[in-house]
Amino acid sequence: MTKIAVVEGDGIGREVIPEAEKILRFFLPDAEFVRVELGFDQWKKTGSACSKESMKTLKEMDAILFGAVTTPPDPEYKSILLQIRHELDLYANIRPVKSESVDLVIVRENTEGLYSGIEEIGEERSTTLRVVTRDCSRRIAEKACSISIQRNQNKPLVIGHKANVLKSDILFRDICIAVAETQNLSIRSMFIDALCLDVLLHPDRYDVIVTTNMFGDILSDTCGYLTGGLGMLPSANIGKNHALFEPVHGSAPDIAGRGIANPIAAIRSAAMLLEHLGVQDAAEKIEAAVQQTLALGIVTPDLGGNASTRDVGENIFAKISGNQRS
Repeated sequence: MTKIAVVEGDGIGREVIPEAEKILRFFLPDAEFVRVELGFDQWKKTGSACSKESMKTLKEMDAILFGAVTTPPDPEYKSILLQIRHELDLYANIRPVKSESVDLVIVRENTEGLYSGIEEIGEERSTTLRVVTRDCSRRIAEKACSISIQRNQNKPLVIGHKANVLKSDILFRDICIAVAETQNLSIRSMFIDALCLDVLLHPDRYDVIVTTNMFGDILSDTCGYLTGGLGMLPSANIGKNHALFEPVHGSAPDIAGRGIANPIAAIRSAAMLLEHLGVQDAAEKIEAAVQQTLALGIVTPDLGGNASTRDVGENIFAKISGNQRS
């Protein structure tokens, strides 16, 4: 039996994940759904944001649907999402950016770089060690090449880096180039700052972009502009043995509890989860339902509408399940 962990997390995660879970249950009627409580709210209740039992449960699952978690500005509080990525070795962060006129994928190294977790906090100086290794650079390059070949868009694999300033990026860039050459892929090497601007101006030039952890985080959020905002962007965190799917947005405490958060990113993340499990045609059906709902103007305030989280979720689900609503 397929086992799916459902982590609502904090803030709007508790509002958008139920809409995505409903769709998962429709396509996976025989799956076992296991609720896992973790995050800042759990930390306030128990003193532990993610217990050993919760981590053990996550490792036993076939896939994880993950909401948003709050990371407070407390030096004693460690990012739970980074912990999960490291514990489950979710080395590839896949972030599609898609709208009527845009279709590209950002492939982000997910376990090292500036998110290595190696830090020293002091009163006069704090440091974070930026780690770039040959093995991690090679495997993320291989993942990006695989996605590029699968998509078959006849566009170069773009490598985003800052090798002119950061010497560690020379290693990353050169390994990506070497791996792409073994796959006979055309390559375009770009400084990340120029890339951020050009992808907004000319998104049609891009198909697959591979970059380091922090740069990928910034670039993918920047590309939210091309789709209407972060509420539209899904992501997958993929490892050799585990997979976690989450909306790109955060816990948004400023709007939490108001029922106006956009559930589309979470629903698209569920679509990526289903695709990962090999559920045929599910992703296409979900995306078609999303587009139909958008076309009807049933959208949350971030997209200029007045629909609630539940309104949007119910309309998308109705179109998927065949119970059409106008």
